[in-house]
Amino acid sequence: MRPMSSNLATPDAPVPFTPDVDSQGRIYSTGRRKTASARVWVMPGEGRVTVNSKSMLDYFHRDFHLEEIAKPFQVTQTLGKFDVWCTVKGGGESGQAGAIRLGISRSLEKFEPSLRKLLKPAGLLTRDARKVERKKAGQPKARKKRQWVKR
Repeated sequence: MRPMSSNLATPDAPVPFTPDVDSQGRIYSTGRRKTASARVWVMPGEGRVTVNSKSMLDYFHRDFHLEEIAKPFQVTQTLGKFDVWCTVKGGGESGQAGAIRLGISRSLEKFEPSLRKLLKPAGLLTRDARKVERKKAGQPKARKKRQWVKR
């Protein structure tokens, strides 16, 4: 039998997880929905959400969009523990809110991997791939057809 070499590292204690944060203590993620794309930075804080240099309440006009953005924090019970700063482009308000929600969910998972077991069953880590179907030639809309005439 060959003797074991001494240059192999033996794990004495598990290495503690350290999140991949930038120099300002933020975690970056990207979220997309429909044609909207959001760049999201999440950092520990008081729960402020800034979208394109505006407050979330000033940027979004419907309560549904505000609830959509807060959903990852509600599911993980971290409401008011993180600040969010994001820039979002493209799409409408619903697509932008969905993109921000996905970006927040991905950032929370990067910050604390144990939150994945709460986010995944709620469907918050899945990218919604539905997009508007294109209009086809010879038809009024994507699926609508002209009325059929027998004679």
